[in-house]
Amino acid sequence: YIAFEGIEGCGKSTQASRLAADIGAVLTRETGGTQIGARIRDVLHDPANTHLSPVAETLLIAGDRAQHYAEVLEPNLSAGRHVVSDRSVYSSIAYQGYGRALDLEQVQSVNRWAIHDRWPDLVVLLDIDHTTAMARIGDRSLDRFEREEAGFFQRIVEGFRTMAREDPNRWIVLDGDQQPDV
Repeated sequence: YIAFEGIEGCGKSTQASRLAADIGAVLTRETGGTQIGARIRDVLHDPANTHLSPVAETLLIAGDRAQHYAEVLEPNLSAGRHVVSDRSVYSSIAYQGYGRALDLEQVQSVNRWAIHDRWPDLVVLLDIDHTTAMARIGDRSLDRFEREEAGFFQRIVEGFRTMAREDPNRWIVLDGDQQPDV
């Protein structure tokens, strides 16, 4: 179970797709990797939902993650298939814990429950600064998360870096400023 992590625009979707194709793995994403998850993702990413509380956001994402575990992760991993995911539980810790400044233990606890304590075996962090990432996003219509202020993303970047430092046997940190082929 390999997860790609990082802020919007870091290249995780591109790299997750490439790796899954190269190794014949199941490719998935969080949020939105199931039909139910896609509906939850729509609520979470809708820029009109500026009034969504950080706790409600955390619980909605944990709900998506529980469904994703039941429909995608558990069945495929139990069948011996490799799974490559664009995001994982670590995004909740980074975004809701560090970014939204919610209690880290509470964010971890609700998500630990949602994933039945099944964490990725390997996490690839594409480390990139917010300014570079936003330049990559370009002129597309920004979702609710992408519209957040720079300080929010700086806290997330620091959160990802902290998690990688604290668990170096699980995390690989790559320079997200590189071209995709590098």
